[in-house]
Amino acid sequence: MKVILINGSPNKNGCTYTALEEVGRMLNAEGIETDFFHIGTKPLSGCIACRKCQELGRCVFSDKVNEFLDIAKDADGFVFGSPVYYASAAGALTCFMDRVFFANALSGRQCFYLKPAAAVVSARRAGTTATFDQLNKYFTISQMPVISSRYWNMVHGFTPEDVKQDLEGMQIMRVLGRNMAWFLKCKEAGMKAGIALPEREDTIFTNFIR
Repeated sequence: MKVILINGSPNKNGCTYTALEEVGRMLNAEGIETDFFHIGTKPLSGCIACRKCQELGRCVFSDKVNEFLDIAKDADGFVFGSPVYYASAAGALTCFMDRVFFANALSGRQCFYLKPAAAVVSARRAGTTATFDQLNKYFTISQMPVISSRYWNMVHGFTPEDVKQDLEGMQIMRVLGRNMAWFLKCKEAGMKAGIALPEREDTIFTNFIR
């Protein structure tokens, strides 16, 4: 089993990475393979609602979004990490996730269906809960079980060294890693025991107009 840890910070080895690394360390200790995916620093366009992904099976823009979609189908779980910018997720990560989740839905890829996910946020001081809430909405609209920890998944610090001194925050990351591993093992055991995935209904769209 494998979990992809997505670093949505422009700083490849910064505070967000430090938190994700602790989650990954626990996943590895529990026998779960991990891959890090850094969205990088090149500009990422937001979704332009062209719906070409429905026709092409991928986003019309060839960048990190399609690179991620190509590997996401083989992953068993995901942890998305973001720094806090003005009490919300980093702009590049928001663009990335908007396009990833929209292209996945319209193209029929099924990269995320019933795969566990978690959000991890990093801030010097505040804005973490608003960012945490923002990221979790991507998961709940995609039928992804959301993995929790013993507190909201956040760390505080201005530098990676500060984050490592946030003892409670680092413990939250470790608990998150163990909980993710436990869920994945339970899911695998259930599948082996013949427990089928839930019956799926055709999607119903209701427009709030008369």
